[in-house]
Amino acid sequence: MVSLPFILTAGAEGDRSRRAARAVVLLALALAVVSALSLRLGASGVSPLAVLGDWLTGSEISTRDRVILLDIRLPRLLTGILVGAALAVSGAVLQGLFRNPLADPGIVGVSAGASLGAVMAIVLGGFLPATYASWAGMQMVPLAAFIGSWASTLILYRVATRAGRTSVATMLLAGIALGALSGAATGVMVYLADDTQLRDLTFWGMGSLAGASWTKLAAAAPVMIAGLAAAPWLARALNALALGEAAAMHLGIRVQRMKSLAILSVAASVGAAVAISGGIGFIGIVVPHLLRLAVGPDHRFLLPMSALLGAALLLLADMVSRVIVAPAELPIGIVTALAGGPVFLWILLRKRGLVDI
Repeated sequence: MVSLPFILTAGAEGDRSRRAARAVVLLALALAVVSALSLRLGASGVSPLAVLGDWLTGSEISTRDRVILLDIRLPRLLTGILVGAALAVSGAVLQGLFRNPLADPGIVGVSAGASLGAVMAIVLGGFLPATYASWAGMQMVPLAAFIGSWASTLILYRVATRAGRTSVATMLLAGIALGALSGAATGVMVYLADDTQLRDLTFWGMGSLAGASWTKLAAAAPVMIAGLAAAPWLARALNALALGEAAAMHLGIRVQRMKSLAILSVAASVGAAVAISGGIGFIGIVVPHLLRLAVGPDHRFLLPMSALLGAALLLLADMVSRVIVAPAELPIGIVTALAGGPVFLWILLRKRGLVDI
């Protein structure tokens, strides 16, 4: 049950606002530090500060350093920031929409729907004429992932909500069913894939930022940025929705319009994130829940902080994936699952009152 101090108590509101402002500053600093480390980390030994110093002094930058820093590490960094922020904010929006901290794009089948759309675009795009093959690879995959994510989110909400009330049990069961159906359809696509597509799909399905490039980023970034930009407009409505749909309508919230915008923003963000990075789980459930415990349920603070912490954690997981089995690279989805799985179990047990830590 969500309490109401952040709505009713002015003093508590001021305290929470100051605490949230400090948290935003700390998270922004943490993201800056992790970003600098991510740019620095690599087997080549290229130093971003040295390259920046050469650029500022007018010294010539070697082609090797320019390619490593500007064409490999920088797009990977920006991709990690956007994907982490998109997954975390989408999780926070879904949790607010369903009024339950267990909602997550991966758990309730939204990511599976996005994956199915992307896999269909990758495999079926191979049957297109060569003239359209390049377009299919760069533009069709994010679009198909968005459509799959949007369809999954809409089906999930329709199934789990009756008479304005959302059943958590129905939501989770519907998510399992959607995930199973998407997995079966994905299996059919894998069966139809050729050897090259099969290798790409296998590695892509475990999640990775290794394939980040300016071309892929240009295709997916506008969609993720649009979804992230829409999220702050939902904050007040999600706060009101915590009181129930009837109370939210009495407070002047256009509930149905808010639901449509929430579903659209989640579908856009998750679809583009899955299309560019593959399946990366647990960011969407762990980040919002931890922040809710730390600074409260007010979405005005929760959404921007989720973006910062989600981006920082995903970059941190990416760095771990690059060094834990160096010189090889562990898929980032495995790292987030190993770290996020125990946290999710703790959240589940804590919600049921089995643990109180």
